[in-house]
Amino acid sequence: MKLFIMLLMAFTMVLSNAQDFKSKAIPLNDESSLDTLIKAAGNKKLVMLGEASHGTHEYYLWRDKISRQLIEKHNFSFIALEGDFASLYRLNQYVKNMEGAENSAREVLLKLDRWPTWMWANEEIVALAEWLRKYNDNLPQNEKIGFYGMDVYDEWNSKKMVLELLESTDKASYDFVKAEYDCFHPYKGDSWQYARAVKAGKKDCATATKNVVDYIRNNRNLLSDLSDDTYFYLLQNAIVFHNAEEFYRESIASKESASWNSRVFHMQETVGDLLSLYGRDSKGIVWAHNTHIGDASYTNMRNFGEKNIGQLSRESLGSENVFLIGFTTYKGKVMAARSWGSAMQEMKIPKAISKSLESKLNKIGHKSLYIIFDEEDRKEKNLKVMGNRAVGVVYNPESDRRQFVPTLASLRYDAIIFFKNTTALKVLIK
Repeated sequence: MKLFIMLLMAFTMVLSNAQDFKSKAIPLNDESSLDTLIKAAGNKKLVMLGEASHGTHEYYLWRDKISRQLIEKHNFSFIALEGDFASLYRLNQYVKNMEGAENSAREVLLKLDRWPTWMWANEEIVALAEWLRKYNDNLPQNEKIGFYGMDVYDEWNSKKMVLELLESTDKASYDFVKAEYDCFHPYKGDSWQYARAVKAGKKDCATATKNVVDYIRNNRNLLSDLSDDTYFYLLQNAIVFHNAEEFYRESIASKESASWNSRVFHMQETVGDLLSLYGRDSKGIVWAHNTHIGDASYTNMRNFGEKNIGQLSRESLGSENVFLIGFTTYKGKVMAARSWGSAMQEMKIPKAISKSLESKLNKIGHKSLYIIFDEEDRKEKNLKVMGNRAVGVVYNPESDRRQFVPTLASLRYDAIIFFKNTTALKVLIK
């Protein structure tokens, strides 16, 4: 089977007459339509909810609906999303009504300032966070549902948080960590400058960042005044800065998969730490792009040595304990930018290319639907490569034909949710 997969993924999307999914399609009309999906996912350790773009209203809306049901009916413990840890932790403080929390989710999100802010600062996240706050208000503090960013970015903010927390907690610890972090002083908050300097021959700071992580882990007794939540926040920010050092250094030093996988391993580590934080019986929900949650083994990513959190979670927890749900669309609108760091704009997503997964799902005839894949779908005779739409924060509709990842859908995902026509995110405006 593995050899067959390797040979199959070596081809492009020529082989595209995959098994007919029409008989398995479940129309997605309202929340009650999710019953079969929630039943299939509810007993898993991790449920990962994807998206074919970072700027689509329907993906956020239905991930919200699924997340609420998993929390209410199946006692899921936290949501981790593809976002910055330090800044989004303020949303965790709000939904748990922790000391020092902001007055509303909107207030938290409007303070975000790292591009692309529309991924998180939108009405859809506000709605979920306010629901979580109300839900948590009826729970003891140690049972409240958490909300976290799991990405490796915003690393200098994480460094700042580590120093600020230690300065107000333990002077000796602060002095030690500050001395270690002084390794970064010449680079003044610019990770790319640091990475280029290392490539040019300057000494790297990997040992310094590891020393800080190890120190915090090994000296919990010196930080006993911190609550478990705050100690986790301190340690995780140190881990972000440590892993970001590797990510940026590898991004400059290597043209291969090392930098991509460095970021992936950080996400995986963060989710594992959250499962540990919430206890042996905890269960988590992950929101991220399809390229992160859909098992990379069954896409052309494997040809480049790229892994993702969906693949790593199946390998570490067992496929039977992980449920991967992809989201996609045939056509619509999306919030994105034409180049990195440029202004967001609402863009048109053209109709999906022929012989793609989206084109095939569109022919079923429902405005929205989902399919849960089973063993029949995964038999070798039914495995055909199809393109699967992938729109990033940078998007140019004119080159949309290039935005399709060769995929074995029934192996990449446990389920797929499809919308014929989607709309753009409702972005918060300052």
